[in-house]
Amino acid sequence: MFTGMDEVGWASMKHAYGSAEDVPELLRGLASACPQERERALDGMYGAVHHQGDVYDSTLACIPFLFEVVGHAELRDRGGVVELLVSIGGGDAFDDGPLEDGDGGEGNYAMARTAIRAGAAAFIGLLADRDPEVRRAAPTALVRFLDQPDHVLGLLTGRLEKEEEEQVRPALTEGLGLFARLHPASAAPAVECLVELCAAPHDPGLRLAALGQLAGCAPDRLPTDLVPTVTALLRARSRRPRVPDQPERPDTDTLIGHLRRLRPADEEGGHLLRTLHTALGGRTADRIALLKGQLSSPESADRCNAMWMSAGLFGEWRGSYEEVVVLIGEQLGTEEQRLHDAAASVLESLFGLATPAADRLAALVAVGPEHRIRQWEHGAPGLAAPLKALARTGDPRAVAALAEVLDGPVVPPETGYEVKHLGPAAAPLAPLLRERLGELPLDALDSYDRAVPLLFALGRLGHAPAVPEMLRLLHGTPEGLRSREWFVRAIADALGECGPDAREAIPALRELLDGECAVAAAGALWSLEGDAEAVLPTLRRELVAGQFRARNAAEALGRLGPAARPALPALRAMADSGKVWLRASAAGALWDIAGDPDPVLPALRSAWEQNAYTRLLLADCLTRMGPAGAPAHDLLRTELATPRRHQARADTYGSDNIGEDEQLLRACRAALDAA
Repeated sequence: MFTGMDEVGWASMKHAYGSAEDVPELLRGLASACPQERERALDGMYGAVHHQGDVYDSTLACIPFLFEVVGHAELRDRGGVVELLVSIGGGDAFDDGPLEDGDGGEGNYAMARTAIRAGAAAFIGLLADRDPEVRRAAPTALVRFLDQPDHVLGLLTGRLEKEEEEQVRPALTEGLGLFARLHPASAAPAVECLVELCAAPHDPGLRLAALGQLAGCAPDRLPTDLVPTVTALLRARSRRPRVPDQPERPDTDTLIGHLRRLRPADEEGGHLLRTLHTALGGRTADRIALLKGQLSSPESADRCNAMWMSAGLFGEWRGSYEEVVVLIGEQLGTEEQRLHDAAASVLESLFGLATPAADRLAALVAVGPEHRIRQWEHGAPGLAAPLKALARTGDPRAVAALAEVLDGPVVPPETGYEVKHLGPAAAPLAPLLRERLGELPLDALDSYDRAVPLLFALGRLGHAPAVPEMLRLLHGTPEGLRSREWFVRAIADALGECGPDAREAIPALRELLDGECAVAAAGALWSLEGDAEAVLPTLRRELVAGQFRARNAAEALGRLGPAARPALPALRAMADSGKVWLRASAAGALWDIAGDPDPVLPALRSAWEQNAYTRLLLADCLTRMGPAGAPAHDLLRTELATPRRHQARADTYGSDNIGEDEQLLRACRAALDAA
């Protein structure tokens, strides 16, 4: 094997970590008789040669040798190598258009796709390979790279008639769905085959796979009773004896091994439902009904899969999810750790949407410290998901638990950030936050990570008694400390939020007006003493600094109100900037200073339409504008009527943006109410 590999100039090529001279060893590892070595080699290919999807010159040079591995039927674990070839050739990326080149170099992606298409005939024989894992990987490779649609369709349908392995037939069904999406002109026979596979007497798993593919390529052919059909098939599938999704694998310390250990008990079931949910997209009523059916299943694997599916739905689409959240909350009472952990993890990401499960969360947090603090095998402890979820709902019952955490031996760094969700109810935590801030060493490497969340919380609470501790950090932090500039800004911001009661900090803040933290210092000084003449020169100077500092300066000038009128010419120029965030910040400042909607509304509208991430800032501006913002209220009404979350993207499947999106919806309603 690997004839000519040693003659390739690997040392002159690159991968993610420099010279590619170690690539031959990885390629030989893929053909090793040792399963641990094969897995480490595949992990190395993904980790360096195809790092995060990049294609390097060394990646291109590997393609012939990867085909050679795939072609040797006596080798084990070739299914993973087929999947690697698919990924190098573009994976899902070219379904929606041409790829863009990244660090792999100009043209490498297109060259990789061309090279794999040139060898795609090798995938034909893999449909009948003796290894089921190879047969599972082959349909996707064949459909993506063999440029003979009629021949490919005949191969897939022919193999479906012969394939006896229950775990392989769904992969052939996925191949038919992919074929219909990539070749719409030739899709009709594939769609008809999928329709036939949706019906009895085919087994429940295959019918579920066919329904998921049909939803993605021909949703008009789905049965009218889709939800009860899917729910019944799930129940029937759960009653069947379960065949392991994957063969036994070695226990390695690779990323692949770690991910395998995290897989759900029913990975195939999760994949089938994820495919269907993804294809249903914005049909939230159907997806909610489907989730309710899954979450009511007697099978714990079905309920666990449903919770992860719900995270994707909540994160991308707006809707009324109270009933689903209640069912997720009920899983907190189960004795099965996997279910309990999945429920807590999903609820943690929902912020206010988790309120229907707050009673369950509060009961769990009260049980014991393991639901308040999460101990990791390595590294500092973190807040446990149940407590974090409860705090993010704004429930005051989280206060006592957070107090216990703050009074414990080690405070998870993120604790301070969760205080903001509790509003005034968190006031009893202020003395403990102050105490922990006062204990921090001045020169520790992790001072920034530990102090900034505490400063954030104390600032939100406006706790002026902590000013001496804040000044201790300001005066005592060494010049060379990591992230010192951001550290000082956090201190200045916290001092400013304490208001006039923090007047003892005025001399220290004045000393910062000529440095990198000038904007934060000026904003704090205005809050403390209300002297516009003391801060205007600094803020006007910062308006022409870098984009980040100019934005902050504009927002600080807005807080000065009419006292900042001398800065209006510069702010009007900023409102015409080609940089969207500068326009957004300038629009709010112009209104707060002059109260004239004419220069504000054009900048606000253009920023809103150009960058969805500015919308929360701009909705708050429209709230302050009241009736004067009416010409832009169509933006608010459109946002409120839009079913998709404003930060959701087609390539994401998660719930990180839920909190900010729900905040935007509240801000839009507040702006309309203010008018």
